[in-house]
Amino acid sequence: MTAPQTAPGTENIGDVVRKEVERTIQRSVRGIDVLLGRDEPDVGMTPKDVIYRRGTMRLYHYHPMSDEVYRIPVVLVMSLISKPYILDLTPGVSFVEFLLRSGFDVYMIDWGVPRPEDSKLKLEDYTQDLIPSCIEKIQDEAGESDVSFIGYCMGGLLSLIYRGLIDESPMANLVTIATPVNFEGMGLFKQWTDKRWFDVDRVVDQLGNIPPELMYRSFELLRPADRLVAYVRLWDNLWNDQYVKHYRLFNKWTSDQIPFPGECFRQTTKDLMWENKLMKGELKVGGQSVDLKRVKEPVLNAMAQHDHIAPYEATHELTQLVGSEDKEDVVLKGGHVSLVAGMNAVVRLWPKVNEWLSVRSV
Repeated sequence: MTAPQTAPGTENIGDVVRKEVERTIQRSVRGIDVLLGRDEPDVGMTPKDVIYRRGTMRLYHYHPMSDEVYRIPVVLVMSLISKPYILDLTPGVSFVEFLLRSGFDVYMIDWGVPRPEDSKLKLEDYTQDLIPSCIEKIQDEAGESDVSFIGYCMGGLLSLIYRGLIDESPMANLVTIATPVNFEGMGLFKQWTDKRWFDVDRVVDQLGNIPPELMYRSFELLRPADRLVAYVRLWDNLWNDQYVKHYRLFNKWTSDQIPFPGECFRQTTKDLMWENKLMKGELKVGGQSVDLKRVKEPVLNAMAQHDHIAPYEATHELTQLVGSEDKEDVVLKGGHVSLVAGMNAVVRLWPKVNEWLSVRSV
């Protein structure tokens, strides 16, 4: 008798079994590594110097990676509640590295991890003191008076408030990424912090800084099934080195939350989440009115199609609030994190930022 023939275009059953056995072995080995946290991937590796520090804040200047550099330097402004290495994950998947290789002179404001004594920090401390002092250092270091801003999430909000407080500013261009301005559109966050049942004064008075565990669980509850789905996908792909690496990078950052300074949390909850004062033009910071019509510089407002943290309803009206004539909205596929980091960002957001900012940086 002759052996059964394999139909053209189909794999031999022995090869299929062999492949699945090998993948199961790889899943078991890599699964143990992931569970035990062995060989954690390195993050934030792009070479840089700390050129200024105050308290927990650090201002980084990254080493150039191109022979020619655009005239106007770029400063990345991060959110207060996340570590900044999401913008510098790992070589090849780093927004910072991409900007450097594209010819930009890149700086970053890292707010650091708030200490108990930092619970008294408010919006005015960031927008009227720390950001202006960082911009002065950048001007001295770069030898240029103009500075472009790229703000991610709350970093974009801080950049807007900073600019809306003053008539004249060194800001040359502003890129906002997943930045909420209309807090009526904040979905479940808006409902959870409703003043009818959320006593923000009691929370801050009792806790000081808002614990990172509370922030992490809040984000997780927005999509409670996501963690389970992520585990299932991880199991299916544990044999894939690249998939496992990217999973561990993003999981590391997502789990690596930091406290939210208490007084700033109280202020943003009352003035933004409850009263929506920025959208109404009624926000005051440090006794001064925030007028976003003062923002006359070019603005690129990037949003994610599937952002559950800063939804489209909260972000799309940003360009209507500013006084710029040169302004653009762009909605890209992705979520709150994949918009700015990972392979989705590599092919969508990053090239768009480079295309838009490069011609405005000479």
